[in-house]
Amino acid sequence: MEKRAIIVDDEPATCELIEKVLTSAGIESLTVTKSEEAPEILRSGRFAVAFLDYHMNFPDGRALARQMRASGSNRRTPIVMISDDQRPRAVSEGFEAGASFFLYKPVDKERLQRLVRATQASIENGLRRTRRVDLKSRVNIRFRGQEIEGETINLSLEGMLIRTPRMVPIGSSVEVSLQLGKVERPILGVGSVVRMHGREEMGIHLGRLTLEESQRLQEYLLPMIPGA
Repeated sequence: MEKRAIIVDDEPATCELIEKVLTSAGIESLTVTKSEEAPEILRSGRFAVAFLDYHMNFPDGRALARQMRASGSNRRTPIVMISDDQRPRAVSEGFEAGASFFLYKPVDKERLQRLVRATQASIENGLRRTRRVDLKSRVNIRFRGQEIEGETINLSLEGMLIRTPRMVPIGSSVEVSLQLGKVERPILGVGSVVRMHGREEMGIHLGRLTLEESQRLQEYLLPMIPGA
């Protein structure tokens, strides 16, 4: 998966500087100067890191950070909050909204470079977690008391794309039973339907696995993920 960043800031000079530093680090960027356009972009895209301006017209950086933390695709994305407000209360509110780091204006290039380097481990970990492995395995989902059989098309540490003769509405919570290879017992958990492809394919986010089940999934998948 490509490393891609989103920058949401209404100051062109700030955006340009961040873009240059990200490019030098091998990270592509998408710049949004009108904050009202950002929510839809965040809903439809996945980003390795986000730079959000703390003070903008609504939605401001805090509102966008909260949206990301509540989403399925960007909830673990490192968020750098850009601000000229160094009051302790502002910093506290930013972290409460979901910020991972603060970057103060005027943006210092060396500080920005250090910050981008600091996010690299988080980015690489996020890419590993979302990297898909083409894998066919039997999966059963349970929705409103009914069992639906299917087969995985691909699988990541956070979700799966399955083929099934019966579709479930987007947003539905489903119980998942995933049989991987010759593993003695299936991996059990609760997921949510996040997207559909045609009439036979559904994307399911595995949002609620126990620690034990999550570890079992990692032990099975990580050897198949390049660079993991």
